Amino acid sequence: QVQLVESGGGLVQAGGSLRLSCAASGRTFSNYPMGWFRQAPGKERELVAAISWNGGNTNYADSVKGRFTISRDNAKNTMYLQMNALKPEDTAVYYCACARYSSRTILTKYSEYSDWGQGTQVTVSS
Repeated sequence: QVQLVESGGGLVQAGGSLRLSCAASGRTFSNYPMGWFRQAPGKERELVAAISWNGGNTNYADSVKGRFTISRDNAKNTMYLQMNALKPEDTAVYYCACARYSSRTILTKYSEYSDWGQGTQVTVSS
């Protein structure tokens, strides 16, 4: 099992930026694909971005392409989500997640992730 702790959320005006971090411990972080998900009130949890074990491949939801960037630093056991040009519709609780199994591919399905952080609130005001 892996422990995940998110940080960096907050309140920002539309058009602003935030950088989320996810610190991992308890597993060999570099062996596993990782992802960022978000959940807005009354909506299902959705994938925002995913990254392969070494950061070589990434995948983004259409709604955030060109605005968000996912990255990871395996030496620091940390994953990041740089969010630019934020919109009110980006308001949600953001969760980092670790894949259930080690893999060399990107994983985009909720069921493929087994460990979750506690979440960090991102609120974008108009």
